[in-house]
Amino acid sequence: MNFKSISGLYDSRSWTYLGIAVAFLCLIFPAMNLLTPVDSLFHISDYTVALSGKILCYAIVALAIDLVWGYTGILSLGHGLFFAIGGYAFGMYLMRQIGLDGSYHSNLPDFMVFLDWKAYPWYWKFTDHLWYALFLVVAVPGVLAFIFGFFAFRSRIKGVYFSIITQAMTYAFMLLFFRNETGFGGNNGFTDFKRLMGYSITTPHMRLFLFVLTCVTLISLLIVSRAIVNSKFGRVLTAIRDAESRVMFSGYNPLHYKLAIWTFSAMVCGIAGALYVPQVGIINPSEMSPSNSIEIAIWAAVGGRGTLIGPLLGAGIVNGLKSYFTEAFPEYWLYFLGLLFILSTLYLPKGVVGLINQLKEKKLIKMDPANKLEEVK
Repeated sequence: MNFKSISGLYDSRSWTYLGIAVAFLCLIFPAMNLLTPVDSLFHISDYTVALSGKILCYAIVALAIDLVWGYTGILSLGHGLFFAIGGYAFGMYLMRQIGLDGSYHSNLPDFMVFLDWKAYPWYWKFTDHLWYALFLVVAVPGVLAFIFGFFAFRSRIKGVYFSIITQAMTYAFMLLFFRNETGFGGNNGFTDFKRLMGYSITTPHMRLFLFVLTCVTLISLLIVSRAIVNSKFGRVLTAIRDAESRVMFSGYNPLHYKLAIWTFSAMVCGIAGALYVPQVGIINPSEMSPSNSIEIAIWAAVGGRGTLIGPLLGAGIVNGLKSYFTEAFPEYWLYFLGLLFILSTLYLPKGVVGLINQLKEKKLIKMDPANKLEEVK
C-alpha cells in the first residue's frame, strides 16, 4: 500500500483529529505525568496512566470485534479467549524474565516449584526469547481461530448458533486453564512480573513506554482496519453481512472472506492481550470467562458497530464507568451494565456515533432549510 492510498483512507478533517489524538496520547499525556508537579491540576498520576493503558488495550479488542460483527455480521462471544491467549503467550516470556528473583529462587516459576515440577513443559521452550514470544502472541490465537472458523464457516453455522458455540469454546478453555497440570499457573495464572527486556516493569518510565506503545499500536491497527473495510475485500464483507446468499450467487465464496477476517480479528485480540498483561501485572483464566466476551460485544454496541471509531468510544465509555462504579457502587455494576446495554439497544441502535451523526444532520437541516424541504419531498 503506497502513501497515496493510505492518505485517501480519511478526509482532511479526520486526519487532523487523528493527528491531535496521537499528539495528545503520545506527547502531551506522558509530559503531564512526568513533568508536572504532583499537586498540579494538570498532573496525571501513575494510576491514571495504568488505567488508560488498560482501556486502550480494550479499545484494540473492540476494534477487532467490530471487524467481524460490525462489518461482517458475525457476532462472536468468544473474543475474550483470543485476548487471554495472547496475554498468556507474552506472560510466559515475562515469567521467564523473573529468573532467580522468585520466592523460591529457582529458574522455574514459583507455581511450578510449588507443584513440584522439575523442568519446563515442552511448549515453554524458547519462550525466554522476546521475538519468539511475540510470534506466539499472534500465531496461537490465529491458528486456533483459523481451525475453529474453518469448520464452523464450512458448516454454515451462523447467527445465534455461532455465538453460542464461540461462548462454549471460551468456557471450555477457561476450565482447561484452571487446571494446575496444564502448566499455566492454574487459578492464579501468571503474576509477580519483574522485568521486560531487562528493565524493571514497575517503573513509571516503563509504564509510560507501554502506554505509548499501546497508543501507537491502536492507531496503526485503526489505519489498517480502515484500509481493509474500504477495499474490495471490505465491500465483500459488508455484502456478506447484508445478504450472504446474494454474495454466493454472485460467484464469491463467503468462507474465504469470513475465515480471513475472523483469523485477523483473533490475531488483533492476541496483540491487545500481550500489551495488557505487563500493564496490569497479571493474567489468569478469569479473562476467558464468557461474561468478559459478552462485555466486549457491549462495547461495540454502545459505541456503534460498523463505524471503527464507535467501538473505541464504547470501550472507553463502558470501562470508564466500570472503573467508577466498581469503586463507588461495586454491587450495582452488573445491573448498570445490563441497563446500559438495554437502553443502547432500544434507543441508540447505532450507538453513540449514530447519535452524534443524527445531531449533525439535524444541525445541517436547520442551517439549510432547502435540505429540509428536499427531505420532505
